[in-house]
Amino acid sequence: MGVQIHHFPQNNYIDSLRWLPQLSAFQHHIILSSFNQESSTSSLQILNYTSNQELTFQTSLTTPSRITSLKTSQNPNKPLIVASTFSGSLLLYTADLVNGSLEFIDSVPEKAGFHSGRVSGIDVSENGVDFVSVGEDGRVNLVSFVDGKLSYKRVFDGNGLVSYGAVKWASPVEFVSGGLGFGLQWWDQRRPGGPVSQFKANWTHGITSGIVHSIDIHPSRKHTCLAGGSSGTVFAWDLRWQQQPIMLSGVGTSDLSTLSPAESDVWEVQYDNYTTSSNYRNISESRVLPAMICSEDGILAVIEQGEEPVELLAEPCAINSFDIDRQNPSDIVCSLEWESIAILTRS
Repeated sequence: MGVQIHHFPQNNYIDSLRWLPQLSAFQHHIILSSFNQESSTSSLQILNYTSNQELTFQTSLTTPSRITSLKTSQNPNKPLIVASTFSGSLLLYTADLVNGSLEFIDSVPEKAGFHSGRVSGIDVSENGVDFVSVGEDGRVNLVSFVDGKLSYKRVFDGNGLVSYGAVKWASPVEFVSGGLGFGLQWWDQRRPGGPVSQFKANWTHGITSGIVHSIDIHPSRKHTCLAGGSSGTVFAWDLRWQQQPIMLSGVGTSDLSTLSPAESDVWEVQYDNYTTSSNYRNISESRVLPAMICSEDGILAVIEQGEEPVELLAEPCAINSFDIDRQNPSDIVCSLEWESIAILTRS
């Protein structure tokens, strides 16, 4: 597999970035949140990436607080952009990709009791108007965008006794959260009061105390949750066999096929629809599909169950976040700690 890599230095630290839906085959748009260390100001920016491998600035808006998580809806005409903050709020914007503009819509402020402190994870449902948020404060909230306004309801409050690091929708009424101890929780809005199923990572045998930083769920296999976190660990949790994780990567494992390409925190994990399983004879519902990770020690790699990882990019600094283009999975964008963007094209 050939990989073209292009680096684009930026003026500020990049906290998170995402591809926006494509309007044409000749240009991509990227939404990113940046932080200016000198002025302590944060902003959202839209960049335009053309088929000539040129990246140009289009527009930006200052945000009231530094961004912790960034997600987008897939409406190509006017995609919604939802961002969570260090101060405990949720911000909603819309992008006009034709005119290259960004407009603030509404927010759920921290003063409303939404979250106390950092919102660590958010996700957008397939309908594009329902959001879920989790925080280090142990709160889980559902947010809806109706008639041009945001409203929210508390699903759970751990009162500081638990801490969440990531969340992902599994269906219109189900989502998965993750946090300390490599634990995962499955929530169902039809059964309120708490998680309907929990995965407690006693498989670490007390050796490590990890944190889940990122979760992904494949649209065609909603019973399997992919999680990445501390010490290069990536595992899958299959609801049909709930007691044991399916280890894909981990420093603490002796199995050569699960040796991690990264030895530090895995900041983000996503299923990789571009990579076809190399084990054609053993493709089954029990086999975990290929996944991509980025890490604190500067690795962007594809990992597959029972196979050696494939390294796509190795940087001398952390790769904070990445995104695979849904419409064209050969394209990847990632943010580097040294104030730079890398765009990869696979062939």
